[in-house]
Amino acid sequence: MPPVPPLNSNTATGFSREGGEQRGTIEPRGAETSGETLEPAPSEGEAATLRNELCEAMAAIHQRGWCDGTGGNFSCVLEREPLLVLMAPSGVDKGRVRPQELIVVDGEGHVSRGSGRASAETLLHLAIVKKTGAGAVLHTHSQAGTLLSQWSWKLGGPQTSQIDGPGLLEDRVEDGVAYLEVRNLEMLKGIAGINTHQSEVRIPVLANDQDLGRLSRRAVPHLDRAPAGLLIAGHGLYAWGQDLTEARRHLEILEFLMEQRWRQLLLESLMERSLDSAPSQRGAMELKR
Repeated sequence: MPPVPPLNSNTATGFSREGGEQRGTIEPRGAETSGETLEPAPSEGEAATLRNELCEAMAAIHQRGWCDGTGGNFSCVLEREPLLVLMAPSGVDKGRVRPQELIVVDGEGHVSRGSGRASAETLLHLAIVKKTGAGAVLHTHSQAGTLLSQWSWKLGGPQTSQIDGPGLLEDRVEDGVAYLEVRNLEMLKGIAGINTHQSEVRIPVLANDQDLGRLSRRAVPHLDRAPAGLLIAGHGLYAWGQDLTEARRHLEILEFLMEQRWRQLLLESLMERSLDSAPSQRGAMELKR
């Protein structure tokens, strides 16, 4: 089964059905390849709407338990040229941020409007926006994302390795990057460019690093083929989309897939324990007879 290429800064992927398999056809998009003119700066009304929508998204994500405390960070592109990004300031409860409290950060990560500090993770947000052409980046600290990113990284180890699961996910580490490979699940169709459950995506997992500049540089080579999501081991998920609506959908889909995975691991463990104990239980019953 061939992997499904996600959207990136230069291409959009359309799929046509050929039997039970999807074949991708690549069409260019974006100013770099199509010669489009730059988008005009948003009006005050449009900027206000974006502020409200970002705060509503953060509150909804917080309510689902994906950014407890002051965890997580969320951004939307306000302008492309020069690049200006609207985001929550560092160290605040993301479920309670008001529109007027959002800050505007430039392409170098400096606060150009508003009060408050930009999170160190801003550098990774900017790297994703610049590389993929995303219009919004959503970073969560969910239990599933934190647990599975760390688990898959430790499971693979520093050398290239592969552990096959029951046809749903494989976990690999290659050249310092781990992967969660997801295939044959209906919810995959929520990711842009995927129209059938008979698809496969690879979610990159990078080791955590407090040097966000270095982490961002390590992430960039893997963004083109990432399925609109990237995991940082023991930290959480970064999901993105062409706009805030698509980014929220991708976040929800990827969080669902990770939630399903850890539940599957738990179920498999319980089943193995049950099978292991079955012979001894049968022996005890026979002795009673």
